[in-house]
Amino acid sequence: MKKHNFYAGPSILPQYTIENTANALHDFAGMGLSLMEISHRSKQFIAVVEEAQALFKELLNIPEGYTVIFLGGGASTQFCMVPYNLLGKKAAYLNTGAWAKKAIKEAKIFGEVAVVATSEDKNFNYIPKGYTIPKDADYFHITTNNTIFGTEILHDIDSPVPLVADMSSDIFSRPVDVSKYAIIYGGAQKNLAPAGVTFAIVKHDVLGKVDRAIPTMLKYQTHIDKESMFNTPPVVPIFAALQTLKWLKEKGGVAEMEKINIKKSGMLYAEIDRNKLFKATVPDPADRSRMNVCFVMNEGYEAHEKAFNEFATERGMIGIKGHRDVGGFRASLYNALPLESVEALVKVMQDFEKTI
Repeated sequence: MKKHNFYAGPSILPQYTIENTANALHDFAGMGLSLMEISHRSKQFIAVVEEAQALFKELLNIPEGYTVIFLGGGASTQFCMVPYNLLGKKAAYLNTGAWAKKAIKEAKIFGEVAVVATSEDKNFNYIPKGYTIPKDADYFHITTNNTIFGTEILHDIDSPVPLVADMSSDIFSRPVDVSKYAIIYGGAQKNLAPAGVTFAIVKHDVLGKVDRAIPTMLKYQTHIDKESMFNTPPVVPIFAALQTLKWLKEKGGVAEMEKINIKKSGMLYAEIDRNKLFKATVPDPADRSRMNVCFVMNEGYEAHEKAFNEFATERGMIGIKGHRDVGGFRASLYNALPLESVEALVKVMQDFEKTI
């Protein structure tokens, strides 16, 4: 039976990425050595990093004045690294979920934090609107996609101050106007690579404006100057990321990915809205995530939640159980998830409806 991988992260990767990385674990670049045992400073691996950076810039149309760096520590380390490097007196944050709250908590260590708006009053089931970004803030931070609650900011915000975005779970899912951002960062384990590498796209002129001393490893300029080679980088995940970037280019790039993601998410949301048994946790279609579709049993059918989970799992639907803060179900539709998996889930939902 075919398995359909809806895990929220670490999550599905292209077969192209898995196969090429597996081959490199046995013999990397014809060296007769495993990717796991070669020097990160070998010319063969430096070529991997350079090609990955170049494809990042090509696929996202990154303008001059930015550097792509590969780091360890996950997006959680970026929660402190951003304010360490950028927060002088005050920063502004949009609170749209669990990861935004964690970022806000870290930023408060370094200075004043203005939370311009929050959707916590409705368990983060919408994206706040109509807020004002303070012009005296050193930067404005957003989390573009909220994996737990299923909301997503699907446009590039116009900010009067430097804009910082955590794009861990929706990078490369739609075109992005990088010129509107000071820093874009994310853990790779959703849409790019296995867990272990973090990417950051950093605008040069936003750095060097705080007075505090910054530890060497937490200083963006360190990693820009050393081209991600200040210390040993996560070699295997970076190689895997390169494979995914190549796959993305072969598939037509980010614009083509967006078309497919709109189709996949639209198909699933349409079934949720049609099916008497289910209800989307995010009521406004404009706020619904294309990457993480969250839904629960409809009123009157709550008792069937466990039965549906078992029904779906028996038919190859893997990882659809919702996060404990929301309950119900979550189907993650990252770039590598094929349309046929969404079609299979829709069929399972329709089949289960017939049993009630």
